[in-house]
Amino acid sequence: MRISVIGAGVMGEALIAALLKAGHAPGHVEVIEKRKERAEELAAKYSIKIGTELGSSDVVLLVTKPQDLESVLADINGKVKDGALIVSFAAGKKIATISNGLSGKCPVVRVMPNTPTLVGKGAAGYSLGEGVTDHQKKFVVDFLNAAGISVEVKEELQDAVTATSGSGPAYFFAFVESMVKGAVNLGLSEEVASQLTVQTLVGAAELLQTSGKSATTLRENVTSPNGTTFAALQSFAASDLEQIVAKAMKAARDRSIELS
Repeated sequence: MRISVIGAGVMGEALIAALLKAGHAPGHVEVIEKRKERAEELAAKYSIKIGTELGSSDVVLLVTKPQDLESVLADINGKVKDGALIVSFAAGKKIATISNGLSGKCPVVRVMPNTPTLVGKGAAGYSLGEGVTDHQKKFVVDFLNAAGISVEVKEELQDAVTATSGSGPAYFFAFVESMVKGAVNLGLSEEVASQLTVQTLVGAAELLQTSGKSATTLRENVTSPNGTTFAALQSFAASDLEQIVAKAMKAARDRSIELS
């Protein structure tokens, strides 16, 4: 299976690493990138090829900015062999748009990744277009899982995936920023506040992932009646944290719909 990756930004590199981790031979992976020095950098780092044409590619990963997708499709239309699998990572761009841009000759999978893919902890939602074979689906699932986890969703739910896992890391980072500032306001140095906050959240995430218990159960386990944690959670409740988060996620979902 010959695989071409169009776009060699940070996410493009993460996906190249995932392909190799999933067992694909470096000699079967090529990068196509307009920045010659970047293409050469990745070719040297991963022992992959620099692509020049797509006629022999069985899979093409489109790791381009959404605003560049139209021009990329126009450029590769007619150059990709019929039946080659197209996997798009262009946020908000629909399967029909990509399929039509390639004259309907290639099956398409739409993927919404997130930035933890860069450290092998990604969460991706994928949707299958018409004509995707079981073998092609397995290829997508295997290499996405090499960089984290993947779940299949109907395409109409991709905007909800964007609001959940796509934008989700930024919600987490914003919460970290707020916790650090809160700790500094209580007298801790920024360095100590950062160390304690990051390790606390990393540890909590690991506990949630490995304990087999729900977030609700773990929260209840650490919350003594009228204790310190109870007081903090009461403050969250008074500010309607649940509604704040829901409203933010809806805003992200609605914006994703607008951009499509």
